[in-house]
Amino acid sequence: MLIIISGPSGVGKDTIIEALRRSPGGHAYHYVVTCTTRERRQGEVDGVDYHFLSRAAFERLRVSGELLEWAEVHGHLYGTPRGPVREALTAGQDVILKIDVQGAATVKGGVPEALLIFLVPPSLEALFQRLQSRATETADELELRQRNAAIELAQQDHYDYVVVNEDGQVDATAGRIQAILAAERTLNADRRITV
Repeated sequence: MLIIISGPSGVGKDTIIEALRRSPGGHAYHYVVTCTTRERRQGEVDGVDYHFLSRAAFERLRVSGELLEWAEVHGHLYGTPRGPVREALTAGQDVILKIDVQGAATVKGGVPEALLIFLVPPSLEALFQRLQSRATETADELELRQRNAAIELAQQDHYDYVVVNEDGQVDATAGRIQAILAAERTLNADRRITV
């Protein structure tokens, strides 16, 4: 399966994906590292959190068709490298992508069998508190992310599943996603995807 996890900035996508990764006895997924032109935040590791690229390097990938999808989000370019997705699917692995709503729409348009999961916060207030507490953006960047959150939340009807990421319930949220994926694997056992 090609699984896309999206949601507004600050909803906890990275935290939930990390919980899926460390889940004991769970299904093994291939996690594709996204490319971005934004600056690396403190504690982030190149090649683990993102592939941090210059705008010129990103454009070379885009122009050569090496990105499955790409979009400009919050003033920075983000994209999914096609090669690792293709290799994992060819090897029979399920692939999880963490991408924004624009990228999810692009992938769904090209790969209709992709499974889209949208993470939502318990409330907009909770989301804004999460964004402020992580203190990784300037005031202007924070304002932009808050404005974009409302726009992104309006796109959740285009997803196959919407999952609420309640405060302090990371493992429960990851468990709900695992249950969705297990059900989809059973219902669509013959699903084969190529990119």
